[in-house]
Formats: sequence, structure tokens, C-alpha cells
Amino acid sequence: RAAFVSHRLVGWVYWDPYGVEAYTALGVPDGFGYYVTTRAGLLGKAGPDVVTAAYYSIHPDFIKASYEHLSLVGTVEDAMRIRDEAVLHGLQKYVPDVCEELSSMAGDLWGAADSLPISGRLLFASQLRHRRPDEPLLNAWLAVNCIREWRGDTHWAIQIADGLSGTESGILDGAWRNYDDDWLPRSRGADDAMLEKAYFTLEQRGFAKDGKVTDAGIEHRIMLETRLDEATTPAWQYLGEERATRFVELVDTVGEVLMERIDETAG
Repeated sequence: RAAFVSHRLVGWVYWDPYGVEAYTALGVPDGFGYYVTTRAGLLGKAGPDVVTAAYYSIHPDFIKASYEHLSLVGTVEDAMRIRDEAVLHGLQKYVPDVCEELSSMAGDLWGAADSLPISGRLLFASQLRHRRPDEPLLNAWLAVNCIREWRGDTHWAIQIADGLSGTESGILDGAWRNYDDDWLPRSRGADDAMLEKAYFTLEQRGFAKDGKVTDAGIEHRIMLETRLDEATTPAWQYLGEERATRFVELVDTVGEVLMERIDETAG
């Protein structure tokens, strides 16, 4: 539940028009690459190849182009500033009823983030020192974002250890979530050739047949998610049952509102 509500609290901002419009105003045509550069944060300073390694399933050419566009008009710090401003604006506009209580949780949430091991977690590490104690609401969100990125890094570690490529992972995930026409891997840049190769490999493992994911493929994906849930409990164990439940129940009251933001802006 904590992972679920964290995803809702964080995910909406990467398609929010307020941030995309500010990114466009910076000079990036149509806000191209906003998701890539603003989510990766300081990791962008290491270059597109390192960001590609962290994102794993997003096409390298798209990541490279995102940073090329940004470098013509601004910096990684500009992207981070715009994202942070969008977070504050959006939370205060769309879910004002939870802002005060969420702000009060910033210290506890950062304690949970700081308790997590850093090894092998690139996106988590790149966000860990980005804090805003002068803005408690944003600071609480940044802490949740860190915890969420730790889960994301762990997710990819499990997928890699399982022998799945980024495209194969996208195919299984999309089928599990009932997305149509390989929307998920295609949304990350997979073309027909990449999908054909991925399906061939999945078929060798019994996870696909005739271009469709099998029941065995769905079961395998669910097993990987269960492993992920088990592996990513430490932050919430650090908080303890009472504080973790308080966080979950608070964000749960506005979860549907934030999901509607994604539906309206990302489709």
C-alpha cells in the first residue's frame, strides 16, 4: 500500500502542464524530454549513458536527445528547479487538504530514506542530497520521491537478475496491467524490431506465444512483483506501523485525484 500511494503522490508531476509549460518557456521545444531530465535530477550531470543505465527501459536515443535539447537552453539544475516548482504548485492546487499534515511528516520520511542502503541504487543516490527544509511540503515530497526511486532501482535489479531486457520487462508489465498493443514498451521507445526480438526471447522461456504473453508470463511477472514488495519493506519498517499507516491513509484520501491528473495530462 505504501508503494502504491507513493507512486500516486509522485507520478502525476511528470506530465503536469504547469511544469511542462515552464520547461517549454526555458526554451525546450514543446517541453521535449521533461520527464527524463527532471526525474533523473543530478544524475544528468554524469551524462546520457549513465541516465540510460538507470532508466533501463527507455530508449537511449530519446534520453540522449532530451539532454541535447536541455543543454542548448539550460542546465540540469534548471530542470530540477522547474520540477520542484511544479510539485509545490500542484500539491497546493489539487490536494490542499493534505499539505499541512504531509509537511509535518518530512523529518520522519527523510529518516526512512536515509536508512536505506545506497549501493547499486543510482536514481535513489542522485536524489538523496536534494532537500528543501525551507519548504516542508516539497521536502516531504522529495523524501517520498527518494523512497520511490529506491524501489525503482531495486525493481530493475530484480528484472536484470532475472535475465529480462528493458523491452521484455515492458512487455510482461504491460500484459500484467492489461495495456493494449504493447503500449508500455512502445511508450519507452521500443520499435517493431526490438519487440520482435523480445517476444522471441520470451517465447524461449514459455512466457509468450504467437506474439502474446502467456498465463505463465503473467504469473512470472506477479512473482517478480512479490519479490520486489518483499525487498522494499525497509523504509516502511523504519517508520513503524503507526507512522507508515498514517502516511498511507493520508495520501490514500487524495490518490484518485492525483491519478485523475495523470489521466487528464498523460492519457
